[in-house]
Amino acid sequence: MRWRRSRNLLPLVALILRAWPAAAAPPAAVYYPGPGDDWERRAPADVGLDGGRLKEAVAFAVASETRAPRDLALEHALSYAREPYDDPIGPFKERGPATGVILRHGYVVAEWGEPSRVDMTFSVSKSFLSAVVGVAYDRGLIQDLRRRVGEDVPIEQFRSEHNAKITWDDLLRQTSDWEGTLWGKPDWADRPEGDLAPYIARKRNEPGMVYKYNDVRVNVLALAALHLWRRPLPDVLRENVMDPIGASGDWRWHGYDNSWVEIDGKRMQSVSGGGHWGGGMWISAWDQARFGYLTLRRGRWKGRPLLSEAWVKMSLTPTPAEPGYGFMNWFLNTGRKLMPSAPESSFVHLGAGTNMIYVDPDNDLVVVARWIDRGAMDGLVERVLAALIR
Repeated sequence: MRWRRSRNLLPLVALILRAWPAAAAPPAAVYYPGPGDDWERRAPADVGLDGGRLKEAVAFAVASETRAPRDLALEHALSYAREPYDDPIGPFKERGPATGVILRHGYVVAEWGEPSRVDMTFSVSKSFLSAVVGVAYDRGLIQDLRRRVGEDVPIEQFRSEHNAKITWDDLLRQTSDWEGTLWGKPDWADRPEGDLAPYIARKRNEPGMVYKYNDVRVNVLALAALHLWRRPLPDVLRENVMDPIGASGDWRWHGYDNSWVEIDGKRMQSVSGGGHWGGGMWISAWDQARFGYLTLRRGRWKGRPLLSEAWVKMSLTPTPAEPGYGFMNWFLNTGRKLMPSAPESSFVHLGAGTNMIYVDPDNDLVVVARWIDRGAMDGLVERVLAALIR
């Protein structure tokens, strides 16, 4: 009798399973766009999204444009007025309107604003810096990320007793507590906390122990990577990442007016890891979307590993001193603290502005949003996820 009843339920179970959508899984054959404008667009319904709700998400992003000035040099002056040594040493430009792109399974399902416009991306630059360090690791230029940086690049920035202890991992995770001045900016002058005198004279933390978001130290990593590669980092990025993913030729990675060095008799500019004092990566939302899609696909592009699985896994490993941070602006959603509406497996390449490349492996989504209020990040993601047809 029990078997007969169970057997009668089998058709009902089969019907339920057939009706249950596998919305989160990517197609069996993973789609990759061609270069430049060769990017297929799909109607939202064709990739498991409700078109009406997706429009609501886009409208929310447009309505959430940051109230900060579009003149980014002025915005810098206003934001860092309380910071010593706040004078710009790199270029700025005026930004565009609230802008974005949404990908599902790699297909374009929404775009708004001016996605072709090349704008400053501020600290998203750090994720591109992480990429060129990742390629160096994959090529064997760095044997072990726990190796001291000064052993691979014996330059003056790693000769003090404290700085000599710093590893590549410490710099990538912003836990180095590097001490010194680079390009005219003392390490303590970046986002100082409290009174300056005790802050300048404070005791150094052992590398790896304390997380501190600090652009001077990021720029030290950029300088170390330049000496490691012995060629301009924009050339390394273009050759190994941006050209293979079909990015435009419009992006530019700027350094500072005074960040020039000589290596092997050649004059090279050390790039900025962000736009804190100007410079950094200037790029379109389309090219940001390509980079986000590369990280969604765990560093692979059309079957080719541009970044190794090992590198991506380390980039997504929480930093012990700050569980919400991986490598160089791979911000993690550990404990769903960054974005309560998003899966814990999601992560964000994030910079001021707000510049956001949201990557969601669970739902096979990439969302690029630029020039929105920081507080609108989770609201936008919440609305995009609400458009998923369950």
